[in-house]
Amino acid sequence: MRRSFRERDPLQMGVLGMGTVALLVFAAFNLTILQGGTDYEAAFTEAGGLKPNEEVRIAGVKVGKVQSVGLQGDHVKVAFTMNSDVHFGTLSRVRIKISTILGAHYLDVQPSGARRQPPRSEIPTSRTASSYEVVPALQDLSGQLEKIDVPQLGKAFETLSQTLRYSPSNVRGTLDGLQKISQAVASRDDSLSSLLGHSRDVTRLLADRSGDLADLVSDGSLLLQEVDDRRAAVQSLLSGTVSLSDQIIGTIEENRATLNPALVQLHRVVGILERNQGNLERAVQTLGPFVTTSGDATGSGGWFDGYLQNLIPFPATIQPPATGKPNKGTSGARTPGMTITPGGDNPLPLFQ
Repeated sequence: MRRSFRERDPLQMGVLGMGTVALLVFAAFNLTILQGGTDYEAAFTEAGGLKPNEEVRIAGVKVGKVQSVGLQGDHVKVAFTMNSDVHFGTLSRVRIKISTILGAHYLDVQPSGARRQPPRSEIPTSRTASSYEVVPALQDLSGQLEKIDVPQLGKAFETLSQTLRYSPSNVRGTLDGLQKISQAVASRDDSLSSLLGHSRDVTRLLADRSGDLADLVSDGSLLLQEVDDRRAAVQSLLSGTVSLSDQIIGTIEENRATLNPALVQLHRVVGILERNQGNLERAVQTLGPFVTTSGDATGSGGWFDGYLQNLIPFPATIQPPATGKPNKGTSGARTPGMTITPGGDNPLPLFQ
């Protein structure tokens, strides 16, 4: 028989609730353990641009990811997690490397040593190394080169060449080459300064747009991956196109005797239409008013509007007033069976 919640022992319910809360707290602070990973720490003299969630690799294979990067005392502490089935020795070295020229990094672990590295133990700075940053290095290089006194450097090379003028031939050849280099550098001082200035601007622009370039490369890789996934469909499409072209060529070859006269006749028809292009244009222009009048006559409903004049002859005693000009010798009399068009002088036969 089931008991209600109020009938249960409060002590047992309290112990059960506290145990559940403690279990949830333990799971929250040890989520990586529940996920099957092993935590490690490494000390670096500098972070080198490493960020959380970047990959951890061994021999180029992803085996984990970086959890956090933070300053601890006089060094940088990097916490990372590796798969539970991956182990490395106590003499292993860890290095921050650049995965792309746009600034993405990864943590490279080089296993070494017979004893296993204990979990949650820190790898000292003596066995770690930071990455080489390309963009800051280029910026520093351009800045340092701008500080060089090129004329003074050229004079120094010339003085050194004159001082060692009586040295062996191979040394004199080397010094002569250095002198020519110094003269070339001195003559191109302005061009080199402009080049270094532009290179600094380019590196700054690349650094500012590194996120956009990374997104572009990522989208390009997704596009290539999609094309690779659709390789079978693309190959089938190309094969079908080739088959279709072969069928079209075969059809043309089989019906060449029939198609040739038809094309000749079509060419003649096109020639006739070109020669009568003016007549066709006039026919279309003349057809316009007729179509307009027909539309007016049939647009009122399901019938045709028409007007017949003088359908019933008027009695001789009742004659409509004449609107036309009188003919010679008739004193304006009209011929029976004729009518005058409204607004015109030419009589039209009513019925013949």
